[in-house]
Amino acid sequence: MTKRQLKLGLVPTGVGGPGEYNRWLDPEIPVDASVSIDWYIDVVRQAEAAKFDLVFIVDSQFITPDSPPHYLNRLEPLTLLSALAVATSHIGLIGTLTTSYNDPYNVARRLASLDLISKGRAGWNVVTSGDAGTAGNYNRDEHFDYDTRYARAHEYLDVTRGLWRSYEDDALVRDRATGQFLDPAKLHTLDHRGRFFSVVGPLNIQRSPQGEPVIFQAGDSEQGRDLGAAIADGIFTHAQSLEQGQAFYADLKGRAARLGRDPDQVVVMPGFTVYVGDSDADAREIERHWRAHDHSFEQALGEFGRAFGWHDFRQYDLDAPFPVGALDHAKTSFFTQAKKITDLAVARGLTLRQAVETQRSGRSSPFVGSAATVAAEIERWFEARALDGLNIHAGHPSQFRRFTEEVVPILQERGTFRRDYTATTLRGHLGLPIPSNRRTAPSQELEIAAE
Repeated sequence: MTKRQLKLGLVPTGVGGPGEYNRWLDPEIPVDASVSIDWYIDVVRQAEAAKFDLVFIVDSQFITPDSPPHYLNRLEPLTLLSALAVATSHIGLIGTLTTSYNDPYNVARRLASLDLISKGRAGWNVVTSGDAGTAGNYNRDEHFDYDTRYARAHEYLDVTRGLWRSYEDDALVRDRATGQFLDPAKLHTLDHRGRFFSVVGPLNIQRSPQGEPVIFQAGDSEQGRDLGAAIADGIFTHAQSLEQGQAFYADLKGRAARLGRDPDQVVVMPGFTVYVGDSDADAREIERHWRAHDHSFEQALGEFGRAFGWHDFRQYDLDAPFPVGALDHAKTSFFTQAKKITDLAVARGLTLRQAVETQRSGRSSPFVGSAATVAAEIERWFEARALDGLNIHAGHPSQFRRFTEEVVPILQERGTFRRDYTATTLRGHLGLPIPSNRRTAPSQELEIAAE
């Protein structure tokens, strides 16, 4: 049996994502990093030199003045990843695209194009859009409710995968001697007509060396977990403790198994910020410094409303009990996150000020210490089945360099992480099979993907 190997992903958020409003003040970070292809190429090449499996580009399509700097001004994922595809040779390229505000044919074609440009390294982080304000940018009066969003997503994936299988693998003959370019019997229309979509097909692009893009999913609601267990090759998530990580890991893999899938072919990768110092005490001081300087209370108060549909909490008395009625504003937004915040505030009897401070301070990262300490803790989580891999937030440049130059070599020496790439495709890195290209009904797709 092949030894299980840790996976590593990079999450670059340029001048600062949620909770890191002042990261751009670090003189090592270009003030235009989030729209600078040179900056992205540099950091992604650092990750590739360290043999990372993938780079993951987060995205959303609605902003307010309270959005973090990276969200205010950033490149569109697939445009960016296409540029990175020709500046790298091995690292996987994952982009976030919403099923709520894109048509399946267009997304299938754009992702298949990236997959061919990168020679089989493309992946899609499937989201249904948590920012309810996105509706106003797409000619809708209001956002889809949870059940509708996830029902659309299930059908959307059936359509997209069907389109990716329009051509049989040997359909394009390209025989100059006979003058035959296409075997028409091996090009298939989709003829899909469902609750949300009507798509004829076929898609006008062939499959890549990995068959088709790798599917990732990141929803934590019940509907999100069900979607991930049903359709995803990889899961992006969060975990504040080893026990929380284990619980999510077991739940997600259990759901996949109950659907007839091989749970080992669903890769769970929570995201973390890692702090590396000369000693454990030094690393804790580095973490304390950046957590104190990257996010003021005023910035946290403005950002606090995002989970609640960008409801403005500045209208309330900070020292009065937490305004539980604000949860009503989250019904079509990040409801799961907003409910967790509200339930915690109620259970602890927190004021609004205390709730914001709790969110602002959060919990310390579980991966803080010397390089040896961080490597040992990563191994502990990996062996305890709390994760299959980690998404490392690039954060401050000096810290990402310390992770790649000090922590990764320890993991390699212990045999937990690869010393070199053994594959050229993203599916190869993650140990995933190439999906069959047989013509099949959507209900049979999970069995085929697991073959």
